[in-house]
Amino acid sequence: MSESAAIRVLTLNAHQGFSGHRRRTALLRIREGLRAAGADLVFLQEVGFSQGLDQSTHQYEFLADGVWSQHAYGRNAVKTSGHHGNAILSKYPIVAWQNVDISVGSAEPRGLLHCVIDVQRPTPLHAVCLHLALLESHRRRQIGRLLDLVSSGIPADVPLVIAGDFNDWRVIAHRLLSQDGRLEEVHSSASGRPARTFPARFPMLRLDRIYVRQLRHRPWELPRHPWASLSDHAPLGGELWIR
Repeated sequence: MSESAAIRVLTLNAHQGFSGHRRRTALLRIREGLRAAGADLVFLQEVGFSQGLDQSTHQYEFLADGVWSQHAYGRNAVKTSGHHGNAILSKYPIVAWQNVDISVGSAEPRGLLHCVIDVQRPTPLHAVCLHLALLESHRRRQIGRLLDLVSSGIPADVPLVIAGDFNDWRVIAHRLLSQDGRLEEVHSSASGRPARTFPARFPMLRLDRIYVRQLRHRPWELPRHPWASLSDHAPLGGELWIR
């Protein structure tokens, strides 16, 4: 496959459409930033439906409008002001999708949004968008469920990308996915460790990741601005080629 045929992937914790300190809404500027970046597939966390006094907004539809003709949304957390979860925006047809519940106990609900995408190659692309829990014990169980999905629900010879907010500042989940899941992390493969993405203004923690299987890959560097003021997480990008 030629270099020009790369599939560009971007993942972002959208912070429910608020700027990093929740002082103002940033949804319009996030949409402008996503459009300027030019990703083919966008993996979003903490995005959903917001119920306001003046208007109600399906955030993932607003972000996708006019650019990403296909989108799938996995609703996880429901609140009085709306609900949120994970979403995948795609320039390619999404031919199937499911939202797999990986919630643990009474903690905030979590899910794995699993899509099968016709990327106009001989083999479809499987994509999983996720946002793991804050507690280490919960993340371990959720990684176990992710590995079960990968091993039992996704054929080993098809291309796979898993992206999102792993909340894995101790890099324990990374070792499990790399060793047990035989997955490659795009930025780790290039520099030896995952990228720093949190907090967006001065990234210190390596929370966001892009893991792949049966794909050639390289990091796709995104500008710091305007992203540092749009969410509490910086976006992460990767360029992928089906082997």
